[in-house]
Amino acid sequence: MRVLITGADGFIGKNLTVHLAERQDIVLSRFTSSDNISSLAELVLNSDFIFHLAGVNRPQNSEEFSIGNIDLTKSLCDAIILSGRQLPVLYTSSIQAELGSPYGQSKLGAENALLTLSKEHGSDVYIARLPNVFGKWAKPNYNSVVATFCHNIAYGLPIQINDPSSPIRLVYVDDVIERFIDVMDSKNAEVPFLNIKPEYSITVGELSLQIKAFRESRDNLITEAVGSGLTRALYSTYLSYLPPADFSYKVPRHEDPRGVFVEMVKSQDSGQISFFSAHPGVTRGGHYHHSKNEKFLVITGQACFRFCHVVTGDFYELHTTGEKSEIVETVPGWTHDITNEGETEMFVALWANEVFDRNKPDTYASPIEPQDNLI
Repeated sequence: MRVLITGADGFIGKNLTVHLAERQDIVLSRFTSSDNISSLAELVLNSDFIFHLAGVNRPQNSEEFSIGNIDLTKSLCDAIILSGRQLPVLYTSSIQAELGSPYGQSKLGAENALLTLSKEHGSDVYIARLPNVFGKWAKPNYNSVVATFCHNIAYGLPIQINDPSSPIRLVYVDDVIERFIDVMDSKNAEVPFLNIKPEYSITVGELSLQIKAFRESRDNLITEAVGSGLTRALYSTYLSYLPPADFSYKVPRHEDPRGVFVEMVKSQDSGQISFFSAHPGVTRGGHYHHSKNEKFLVITGQACFRFCHVVTGDFYELHTTGEKSEIVETVPGWTHDITNEGETEMFVALWANEVFDRNKPDTYASPIEPQDNLI
């Protein structure tokens, strides 16, 4: 399929271009702000589907709204009619088309030009009235509060909030692109107005606090719930604004004669991940927990785990190595320790179900005495 993207150098255009370039069945053509309008007719003639993303939203004067949105769209419609083909067009409009601002009126005018094309020429027209779109590569300090907050907070710059309670309607660029490509592939396409889901709602104040929490997580190691939904999308967006010098950061490292202990990440409700080392012959642990539990994974080296029931005295011992990829889980009420029984340094990954609390550690020293028999 031959696909034309107008506005290919814009925020949504860049994301769409990258996604479509990953496919082997697509030949891409691009029309950008640096191209002459005279080249549009030939590009249209050699297309099978058109993503019309080009437009003006921050002009020097309001007259440019009409030129960049209505007139350009009419030129595109003329080129489609001239091609003699009923080419489908997907247009990125705005929820502002429902309002009376100069920008909104220009987007509505572009919509009407496309709807006339559909009615009189037979082209399928899809219109996406988008709220605020956010994601990687949006221009900060332009027309995206998410981009501005992410950029400024990532760079340690101040942000300005006039009304923290003001609500924002948001859609994530990856969800937008996925929907657009589905339409191109003729999957679940509504005509003429597209439904872009999911749509999120958040206040300006909540948005600023969330993005600040992403930055603070490098100091307190507490990660947000970034696995799904709006928080996932915002965190991905925030990371895209980090300067390369901030692609890495140091975490606490505790070292003593036994080896090192390094905390990697903590969560609000799912514990923390760390790793530690042990020199040959070194034993670590020798304590029990009432509720806290842990999972150990030996990465390199040879380990002996010992367990002793704090009431019955029952004893259990197991041996594992980094080659086994075997999880060893501690059980509440059993004292446990781990000994490096190899000749090289041992490294062990550790997950604990709760973040360590010095005021309530739920960790009680109880060294395990040598055992003659195993049960």
